[in-house]
Amino acid sequence: MPNLVTVVGENTHILPHMLKHYENQIDKAYVAVYRQSEDDGILEEIEELGITPFMVFTEPKYNWHRVTEIYNSVKETRPNDWWIVSDDDELQVYPEPIESIIEKCERSGYDFVTGGFLDRIGIDGIFPEVTRDTIIHEAFPLAGFFRYPMSKACPNKVTLMKGHQQITSGQHYATFADGTNSWGKSHPKRMPIQEVFTQVHHFKWDKTCVDRIKKVADNAKDYSFSDEYRIMYHAIRKSNWKIDVKNPLYLVENLRDFTYINYNDYSKWSSITDKIVTI
Repeated sequence: MPNLVTVVGENTHILPHMLKHYENQIDKAYVAVYRQSEDDGILEEIEELGITPFMVFTEPKYNWHRVTEIYNSVKETRPNDWWIVSDDDELQVYPEPIESIIEKCERSGYDFVTGGFLDRIGIDGIFPEVTRDTIIHEAFPLAGFFRYPMSKACPNKVTLMKGHQQITSGQHYATFADGTNSWGKSHPKRMPIQEVFTQVHHFKWDKTCVDRIKKVADNAKDYSFSDEYRIMYHAIRKSNWKIDVKNPLYLVENLRDFTYINYNDYSKWSSITDKIVTI
């Protein structure tokens, strides 16, 4: 079974749901804590959840490049192991058991598996409140592809990989010693998307997201991708502080009749896969 690595900072309310989602699919979870100052309270929140951090680091606000450096350094502690790399608001879903995917990768010499975002949102496009008792898939019954059409935010993710495999900022692509990356429809070290393309169910869009997006937008640092967040913030404001789920570009479907989160629930997934990998 693979290990899991995640970096947590500023908010912890999705984290228990994320760890529960992966608990039967992994060997061990490695949680790195990103503090913006030594007294910001995030470490105490993590400890209240009963989690012992693998590492704690303190950096300026919203330095996504540094977050990716942490992902790479944690994975390198066990370079020959397989790892799931997942932000704390991402619940990855695979079309078959992860152990089977890893076995196929080992046989074929693949070092990584990719996927793309499937954004989750509340009914009518609202941003739900999340507590420890929330049933996450019921609170976010709608799924769609709206983050990219809204703000041009990259929807690609490297989801499963060998520990030695490096990834780019945002965990969007694998990167290699010759300076190239895995952008595009195929790469000799990537499991073909025709076999596996991971759904990354993105639970970013909760009650706190507007304030968080505004803070990043106002940060005005290149490493924060603040321009992208500024576009996102204005789009949400324009649609009356929610997601416009009737926008045909957002490809929103209601999944509330399903019991949890399954790969085949969202009917438009195959149609957007080719689009995602060319972004």
